[in-house]
Amino acid sequence: MELILASQSPRRRELMGFFRLPFVIRAADIDEAMDPARPPYEEVARVSGAKAEAIRRDPADVVIAADTIVVCNGKVLGKPKSQDQAARMLELLSGRDHQVMTGLTVLQGDRRVSCTEVTAIHFRTLTQEEILAYVATGEPMDKAGAYGIQGGAALFVQGIEGDYYNVMGLPVCRLGGILREFGLKIPGGNP
Repeated sequence: MELILASQSPRRRELMGFFRLPFVIRAADIDEAMDPARPPYEEVARVSGAKAEAIRRDPADVVIAADTIVVCNGKVLGKPKSQDQAARMLELLSGRDHQVMTGLTVLQGDRRVSCTEVTAIHFRTLTQEEILAYVATGEPMDKAGAYGIQGGAALFVQGIEGDYYNVMGLPVCRLGGILREFGLKIPGGNP
């Protein structure tokens, strides 16, 4: 039995280390486009499920897949494709509440658990100078919503409600519970 993380994200790889379980990485190559006619909450879970299903595995293997989006005023913000787009995303988030949604799927054989974890974030009002300086660091370019809470954008976050690690791309508390349901023994983490 292998524990497989279906992601190339360095943040997810780092967070998987919390479980102190050996795992391998096999990234899924799928179309991650979301249907704008469906609720983002459902779509992000669907995409995580598609990632998990796309991984080559033996029936005993446990696959973990996740997909993270930022939603502000009903608009889904994925990863920016340009610095201009990153700046526009940060302008939208400035002084507003938004949600970070991570679809999470754990798959083993025919057994599958999919869910969506939501964390509410409030950004303080940002100046144009702050936005441009942050974008110039390059940090926003591979992150949903054009920011990393664990990096320079920590200075923008005025409030958070929910799982901090969900904002980094992997809801570790929820994942730990699901892994225990699948019978995995988490060193130091099982009751």
